[in-house]
Amino acid sequence: MSGSFRRLWAVATKETVQLRRDRLTFGMIVGLPILLIMLFGYAINFDVRGLHTAVLDAAGSSMSRELMAQLEATQVVTVVAYPRGDLELAQLMRSGEVTVGIVIPEDFERRLQSTSRPVVQILVDGSQPTLSNVVERLATVPILMRHGVDANRLQVRRISVQTLFNPERRTAVQVVPALIGVILSMTMVIFTAGAIVREREHGNLELLITTPLGRSELMIGKLLPYVAIGLLQTTLVLVVGSLLFDVPVIGSLFAFYVAALMFIAATLAMGLFVSTLAQTQFQSFQLAYITILPSILLSGFMFPFDGMPKFAQGIAQFLPLTHFNVMVRGILLRGAALVDLWVPAVKLTAFFIVMMIVAVMRFKKRLD
Repeated sequence: MSGSFRRLWAVATKETVQLRRDRLTFGMIVGLPILLIMLFGYAINFDVRGLHTAVLDAAGSSMSRELMAQLEATQVVTVVAYPRGDLELAQLMRSGEVTVGIVIPEDFERRLQSTSRPVVQILVDGSQPTLSNVVERLATVPILMRHGVDANRLQVRRISVQTLFNPERRTAVQVVPALIGVILSMTMVIFTAGAIVREREHGNLELLITTPLGRSELMIGKLLPYVAIGLLQTTLVLVVGSLLFDVPVIGSLFAFYVAALMFIAATLAMGLFVSTLAQTQFQSFQLAYITILPSILLSGFMFPFDGMPKFAQGIAQFLPLTHFNVMVRGILLRGAALVDLWVPAVKLTAFFIVMMIVAVMRFKKRLD
């Protein structure tokens, strides 16, 4: 019995020494729980506040400004734009710059004296998860006015809510377009994260070193097959989502595939960068997992982006999925053009360029 215990102890000691020598795995033992608790703590927030809002105040009176002060006091909305007309407001919502639009009509004060007509209309972007429910709660705020208006006559439901881009409020319409990015993130990063390590473990790196290929040529050449795979997966998800879940395609398919191609390139570049950090395929999978989970939680895929703290939103700006979600929802659900989405497009392009430069600089055509 004692001999069996000594053998078990010897194996356990050997495994402990190996874990201690594997700095990446040893770091994940402590780092992963901390990372997960921070991600879930910041990302999962159903008490959404600070929704980017545009106010079209056609009344322009002291009473309309008093109403907006009451709505902003709830901290649910944060006014970031004052469009001059319906077209400008529609453009702001189509491009995703604002998720809520508040329209105060010209006869606002006259409507306050009535008991039947809504005094203000709130437009909400239905392509974003849970936003409609948040704004519905905002619409229950009692409107209390001074200036001689009888507060008892002002009913709670005097604020009407209209959901744009997804009037039926179907969850599938919100989730499926963003799911394209999640699937691509999982497959593209994992496929390419082990690219360099796999060549080294299989002995193919020696052959590549002897070729006249430059570092950038080798890196880009390894990406090209996965670009085709990514476009195939994009098409599959889009077709299945349209057939099974009736997800609309309002915008241009050309614009959609351009956005998908930009995102695929960015995620592949991130996977190549990860592959230059790892020494084994197991380490490459670990690193890929670390990059995928924050993307899913902080990109606005499942939870409203505006509901996260500013610190988490800042981290999300360095994740390609954050910007692809804006583009894919904007194109497919809101009918936005590429020119309307130039900001996330520039960010995706910059991410790809930076990741490729870093990956090429870190890759050395030698075995050590």
